Amino acid sequence: MRATSSLPLLTTARETLCTTARTSGKRRVRRRMAAVDVVDAYIAGLPEPGGRLAHGEWGLTIGADAAGGWPLEVGLRVADGLLRVQAFALAHDDGLDPWGFLWVNRSTRLVRFACTQSGDIWVHGDLPVSAVDERMVDRLLGLVTEAALVARGYAAGRDPGGEAGTGWLTPR
Repeated sequence: MRATSSLPLLTTARETLCTTARTSGKRRVRRRMAAVDVVDAYIAGLPEPGGRLAHGEWGLTIGADAAGGWPLEVGLRVADGLLRVQAFALAHDDGLDPWGFLWVNRSTRLVRFACTQSGDIWVHGDLPVSAVDERMVDRLLGLVTEAALVARGYAAGRDPGGEAGTGWLTPR
């Protein structure tokens, strides 16, 4: 039987792609930073920091005022070589066609919509741990949050990105 192991949870941020850097004529070794530490530091630096749920897992809540009328719960997890972010966007609604959300997945990057068997809409985003740095964590969280807010706006009959029927959830 062969031993298996998970992918390393280390990242080389853009600044540390090289393991050595020349500074004033001397070589300096830069340390690789674990993806868990990068996310931990990012979450701790937020105005309303989230909580660490377990090693490599965090949760944060975006207030109702900023999240389309009700709080947006966002979960982050580092596992299996990926930073995964997910947020519950909408509960099942007979007036919404979940296939429209799935159709949009063809034109999105880093994030995607998912539909549960009961018809709930979730937003997911993945990033390889090798790409995890503060800028990419911010980008991924921003994209997941934006997609959830656009979905909520679409369900409410308006698109926060423009006039009704002209946003990126409207099929062309």
